[in-house]
Amino acid sequence: MSDRITLSGLRVFGRHGVFDHERADGQEFLVDVTAWMELDAAAASDDLVDTLDYGVLAHRVADLVGGEPCRLIEAVAGRVAEDVLAFEPRLYAVEVTVHKPSAPIDLPFADVAVTARRHREATAPAVTAPAATAPAATAPDAVPPAAVPPAPDRPR
Repeated sequence: MSDRITLSGLRVFGRHGVFDHERADGQEFLVDVTAWMELDAAAASDDLVDTLDYGVLAHRVADLVGGEPCRLIEAVAGRVAEDVLAFEPRLYAVEVTVHKPSAPIDLPFADVAVTARRHREATAPAVTAPAATAPAATAPDAVPPAAVPPAPDRPR
């Protein structure tokens, strides 16, 4: 599955961090979301109901990032990824990157970011001895392993 929708650079004010001043003062976070889903129906129908509404996605993500504070952006990214995957059952996988460009680091830097990737688990059929007269049962809603995209290549 290579079809995906990407929301990049969503700016959200939040109060995440391990230091008291980060939670009291807050700061701007940038969020990128990539959602993998089948887009053939949307391409054919040209109808919003056949795709992920990225306006709804943006507001959902903003509500989460601007909501309850976390100490770590790892927790923020994980929370968003799990919520988006649960919210939209047509998604195969989601990747969320939370950028913290104003992180309290006493050296010059451009960005700090954490990426959380979540995907639907394929439901494996129960392993049983095959019946002589009946075909092996499979889970009707199982997502084939090939449907989950591999992790992006990373420089070594």
